[in-house]
Amino acid sequence: MNQRTVAALVATPLWLVLLAVVCFAPLPYGTYSPGPTIDVLGQTRGSETVQVSGAKTYRDDGQLRMVTVNVSPVGSKLGLVPLLSAYLDRTRAVYPYDFVHPEDVTAEQDRQEGAVSMVTSQDVAIADALRKLGLPVKPALGVYYVYPDTPADGVLEPRDVIVSVGGKPLTDPQQLVDAVKATPAGKPLSLVIERDGRRRQVSITPQVQDGSPRIGVQPGQLFQYPFQVRVNIDPRIGGPSAGLMFALSIYDTLTPGSLTDGKVIAGTGTLDLDDKVGPIGGIQQKIAGAQRDGAQLFLVPPDNCKEALGAATPRPRLVRADTFDSALSSIRAWTKDPNASLPSCEGAS
Repeated sequence: MNQRTVAALVATPLWLVLLAVVCFAPLPYGTYSPGPTIDVLGQTRGSETVQVSGAKTYRDDGQLRMVTVNVSPVGSKLGLVPLLSAYLDRTRAVYPYDFVHPEDVTAEQDRQEGAVSMVTSQDVAIADALRKLGLPVKPALGVYYVYPDTPADGVLEPRDVIVSVGGKPLTDPQQLVDAVKATPAGKPLSLVIERDGRRRQVSITPQVQDGSPRIGVQPGQLFQYPFQVRVNIDPRIGGPSAGLMFALSIYDTLTPGSLTDGKVIAGTGTLDLDDKVGPIGGIQQKIAGAQRDGAQLFLVPPDNCKEALGAATPRPRLVRADTFDSALSSIRAWTKDPNASLPSCEGAS
């Protein structure tokens, strides 16, 4: 056996090891890919997604689909081969890992933020839809999030309205903080809450955490309505980006006739109390998911228009949705005439 043969026999396993390292060693990148879409006019886990009690509802054909993005998990850094596969797939996107999962945000913090955003987006969507119908909406102090393993866990729930503490009406979160701090150690705090339209009294004993008494909730502004409206979405889905689709679905549920005329419409966008539609992340992946699930029209926040135009084709017709009202107008015009002139993303800067 000559020297070259020996060298080749020694080198080959080393090259194979090196190739394996290059191909499969974790790299500092993460991915976005199309997630599931959900028909908010349909059912979730056997129950209506838009749930109304105390008012007449109109269930009809057609779909209004909220869209989601699958994000590579925290701590998961992909190898070269899966990253190249994602890069070559026009429906997916590759980003630096720190962009996908900022270093100063833990997985638990990210989950909590998503849960809070989902609660607030639903409440704003309900408020906007009811105000569009001319119904009264009253601001109230409520629960955004209940921290696990705290005194409030199992007693309070997200979207509970806190009417009073210790017999005193509440109007802002600081009043709740002050009432908790003023509670003597080991003494229960009495709260009157409203849940599903019914008032009840509960008792919570604060615990000292980080030197201050706490009950374990994140309070904030919610709203009270003339009847009960809820959006029944899988709690594992978080974030504010479905606000527009929630509002459209609630409006359609409370009005006669089919807003969609039996067609499949998808879209995305945050919604504020001025009815303005705000930007979201992962627009191209959301469009791809909507196309996969049969959407014929897709509502795009104005700030996402330029990026949306780069989504893989074929794709649904893209319509710019500046406000809740403009989205309603576009849907009505499109269902009457699929070739109607609608606000466009073309020319977006």
